[in-house]
Amino acid sequence: MSERGVVPGPDGLARCPWGLEAETMADYRVYHDTEWGRPVHGDDALYERICLEAFQSGLSWLTILRRREGFRAAFAGFSIEKVAEFTEADEVRLLADPGIIRNRAKIAATIANARAARELAPGELDELIWSYAPAPDGRPVPRTAADVPAITPESTALSRDLKKRGFRFVGPTTAYALMQACGLVNDHLAGCHIREAV
Repeated sequence: MSERGVVPGPDGLARCPWGLEAETMADYRVYHDTEWGRPVHGDDALYERICLEAFQSGLSWLTILRRREGFRAAFAGFSIEKVAEFTEADEVRLLADPGIIRNRAKIAATIANARAARELAPGELDELIWSYAPAPDGRPVPRTAADVPAITPESTALSRDLKKRGFRFVGPTTAYALMQACGLVNDHLAGCHIREAV
């Protein structure tokens, strides 16, 4: 994990180092500035993030970002109700879709997760995930990437709860990445121009 703190971008604004890795990865900067760490609500929106974080496991997040529209097209806009109705024929279709990551286990997990989410009452997935948000002032502001944990007690508990309800590919590290991405925690580094905005 990097010991670097925030770094200035080409526009002079300080950002978390991962948001500025290379000009060829401008997608990261846009994601860092406009989405990562901002609160996400709604069952379908959170279901999408669970699925994308699962697909990212073992891969670069940039790979997922660049295929995001392909994922949305392939998985019916991440509508829980629609994906829960996917059949074996849909799995075969998805395994042949070059617009997504064609991993059989992750595709099956995405469908299984829709079915698990459908078992919950409307709004319950949102409520369940957000119930694991720690107190905003309960931990120190990270100064370098090395200060940002990979798992926390809350992400471990969220992972356990989701698995108990039938969700797959939601280990503690994936659950923590979900918490970071969806604003349950604010892991923008001290001095990052986005930190106060989220």
